[in-house]
Amino acid sequence: MDDFPEKLEAFVDADTNEALPVMQETAPDDDDHQHYPARIDRSVVIGESLRHVSMWCLRVLLIIAAGYVGWLILGQLWRGVLPVILALIVCSVLSTPNMWLRRLKFPPAAAAMVTIIIFFAVIAGVFWLIAPSIGRQSQTLYYQVFDGILSVQLWLQGEPFNLDSDDLTNFFNEVAAWLQNQAGTIAGEIFSGIGMATSVVITLGVVLVLTFFFLKDGDRFLPWARQAVGETSGWHLTELLTRAWTTLAGFIRAQAIVSAVDAFFIGIGLMLVGVPMAFALSVITFVAGFIPIIGAFTAGALAVLIALVSLGFTEAVIVLIIVVAVQQIEGNILSPLLQSKAMNLHPVIVLLSVTVGGTLFNIIGAFLAVPVAAMIAAAFRYFQDITSLQAGEKTAEDINYISPFGP
Repeated sequence: MDDFPEKLEAFVDADTNEALPVMQETAPDDDDHQHYPARIDRSVVIGESLRHVSMWCLRVLLIIAAGYVGWLILGQLWRGVLPVILALIVCSVLSTPNMWLRRLKFPPAAAAMVTIIIFFAVIAGVFWLIAPSIGRQSQTLYYQVFDGILSVQLWLQGEPFNLDSDDLTNFFNEVAAWLQNQAGTIAGEIFSGIGMATSVVITLGVVLVLTFFFLKDGDRFLPWARQAVGETSGWHLTELLTRAWTTLAGFIRAQAIVSAVDAFFIGIGLMLVGVPMAFALSVITFVAGFIPIIGAFTAGALAVLIALVSLGFTEAVIVLIIVVAVQQIEGNILSPLLQSKAMNLHPVIVLLSVTVGGTLFNIIGAFLAVPVAAMIAAAFRYFQDITSLQAGEKTAEDINYISPFGP
């Protein structure tokens, strides 16, 4: 701290100090031996403060304007950006097995191709397993839903409610119409969000091709980027990209583990209770788990609803207890343990991210919201590290650089 005055003096603008009008104190009497320092006019102090505030406001407005322009550009290019984002997410899952194959002396193209084939074979196998179950039990479940609605209607007509049958019939008809409308809306959102370019098939085809080339040539990107923008800027760029990629991959892996644990134990519970389509519901639980908070709640509510209409109230309560117990253990123990290292985001930020993403980009936005927020947070932490380094609060050894092309 001995050199603090010198450091502080380095940040003082000499020209500004010279421009500040100084008001000298009246010379004290000879009997007064106190020495009064020179004073600066209050109007100058207020003016300097307002100047700093106005400059900060101008900078913030410029950042907001740049962000708005970027948002407009993203909206125009979203049809082409979406396949790239989805391909990067798939690559974050497949990068590890792809590297395993490369260590086994597979050529890059062959390793990428084998990895993609195995990945889609697993997905096709899962759908092949759940499709017959859904086909066999969907019609039975359809009739059970109407039987359940009729039972509830008769129960409400009796004691102690004594509701009018016509009012109940109109109410359930409105609910059925609303559900049909929501189902159509959700289906439309899926096709408009994923197949925005032309169709789902074409979009998935583009994702497949991009995934192949990302797996095959992805390791060349960082050296090329650093060489393209220069040594100093390349250092920051490669570090930011590496941190963003590490955060994305960590989120996908952590969420996959959490979703798999939820799906396994909830699926076991559904099978023990005897809920129809238990395996299909466990798969839905796994997929929905990639949308934090909202996905798990939706999948659990669906399982409870199917148990209610197919088995009865008691079994539905048991399923509810199973779902809540598994999600509480996952949410309070497993998920914080895994995701704290991957994202380090407060649950409020996660919930707000999912809400905003879902509002702006529907289902795709809800799915992408948390990894995007985590990558933004990673970039902000790097900005804080560099700021602390330049302010002398940290040294280069205090910063954990993760890029292989860092300093």
